[in-house]
Amino acid sequence: MTLSLKQTVVITGASSGIGLVTARMAAKRGARLVVAARNTEALEQLAEEIRSQGGQAIAVTADVGQEEDVARIASEAIAAFGSFDTWVNNAGVSIFGTCEEVTISDMQRMFQTDFWGTVYGSRVAVQHFKERGSAGALINVGSLFGDWAPPVQSTYSAAKHALHGWTNALRMELEKEKAPVSVTLVHPGRIDTPYNEHARSYLDKQPSHRGMIYPPEAVADAILFSAEHPKRDMYVGGQAKIYAMLAPLFPRLTDKVLELWLYPTQHDDRPSRSREDNALYRAGYGLHERGTHHGWFRSGSLYVQMQKHPLLSAAAVAGLGVAARLWAKSRQAA
Repeated sequence: MTLSLKQTVVITGASSGIGLVTARMAAKRGARLVVAARNTEALEQLAEEIRSQGGQAIAVTADVGQEEDVARIASEAIAAFGSFDTWVNNAGVSIFGTCEEVTISDMQRMFQTDFWGTVYGSRVAVQHFKERGSAGALINVGSLFGDWAPPVQSTYSAAKHALHGWTNALRMELEKEKAPVSVTLVHPGRIDTPYNEHARSYLDKQPSHRGMIYPPEAVADAILFSAEHPKRDMYVGGQAKIYAMLAPLFPRLTDKVLELWLYPTQHDDRPSRSREDNALYRAGYGLHERGTHHGWFRSGSLYVQMQKHPLLSAAAVAGLGVAARLWAKSRQAA
């Protein structure tokens, strides 16, 4: 059953990948959409697509790395719909390269999008919710690599670590003052989006996810659930939760595993795109939900469903435990 989502939702990075899928899913559930990104043509096509299907949407061309652009997203949302109820900081881009070879200017540019874009969006959203005096949801899209750094994506991981820290501190401050804002941090695992094609690559081979890969619909599901049901964290994929739990407990073991596993599973065997062919400094191609990855593609995330229904999940786990004990006893009796 598809539930209604009767609210106004702002989504940054909405021209492709997770943002695009989230916008389409939200529109089908009745949300009014404010879609923002740098790709004007893709955004306008998306907004028109939503309107042609009976929905409501406006497109706002903006670079979230510019504070004035983020402020304009909010002002246009208010002008069009009178207010907004959920703000999703989703815009992001990555760099594949070693700590020593990625230029400082590239690092700074990526932080402007992945970290500062989230800071600007969070502050604008929180200010709006406080001023109107009614509850609103702030949803920041982090990463499993924001919980523990991998090799080759050092800048991306560092920005996501900063995003996680900012989000957690903001949440505590807002709770302390009893502000009408729920703050959710989404931790996606490896997701099938054009993330790899939009990244700046210093590698000889094309960046790509290899291994277990989740669909962007699983992240969108977590985001939209959090828009209506306040959650501290939402992990997309069991891999993201296990990664976050085990890495701090076994840091050296995690380092060694990642040194062996993540070098070969972050690229394909085809030549890399040109270092200049990316979305770091300009808009990437739009209206593509999926990327060019190779691996085990999951149809969804069971762990997301478990987080949405914790009591039912706990009962199911307990039931499995009882069944296992009964089976073991029957084997012993035989």
